[in-house]
Amino acid sequence: MSDQITIGVLALQGDYDAHRQTLSLLGVRSVLVRKPEELDDIDGLVIPGGESSTFLKFLDREGFLAKLRDFVSQKPAFGTCAGAILLAKEVRNPTQESLGILDIAIQRNAYGRQIDSSIMTGPTKLDGPPLEMVFIRAPRIERTGAGVEVLAEREQHPVLVRQGKILAATFHPELSSDTRVHELFVNMVREQEKPRVQVTR
Repeated sequence: MSDQITIGVLALQGDYDAHRQTLSLLGVRSVLVRKPEELDDIDGLVIPGGESSTFLKFLDREGFLAKLRDFVSQKPAFGTCAGAILLAKEVRNPTQESLGILDIAIQRNAYGRQIDSSIMTGPTKLDGPPLEMVFIRAPRIERTGAGVEVLAEREQHPVLVRQGKILAATFHPELSSDTRVHELFVNMVREQEKPRVQVTR
């Protein structure tokens, strides 16, 4: 059944437990993913914030990066902050390797250092009131491809985007009491896991 999904949270660094707690609040089964083989048992994956180049160092073992790249090409993934950087096709300031699945160009640390972190509220295409957005050394999305839907913006730059089964936020929704971004991802995973109905003629 679609309700029996399992969402993994990549637990190599960053505040992965906050994502797990939000998923638990939504009644969703979640697991912490620390080994590449653990990707085989989940229906969707959250890639949390942290430091994207450090993520790459952790992933550069046991074929983890290749396994993760294969996973996001087939199943839903949601990246926040550094997770969004890892999903992007183009990374700037400086350039670095990525999973290359989301058609955006993203600039690292675009809004300054951690001391320049902020909490903002802004309009969103998600149902409901304006969205609370917690920015911590946030990257900035500087280009979006034709297939990328912008769901929220900051200063005319996208901060929440979706392309098919891939979702990315340059802020930290796991640090807000507003669960709508996680709810969207959960629904994306459930939609992906719906049984395919074959029509016979």
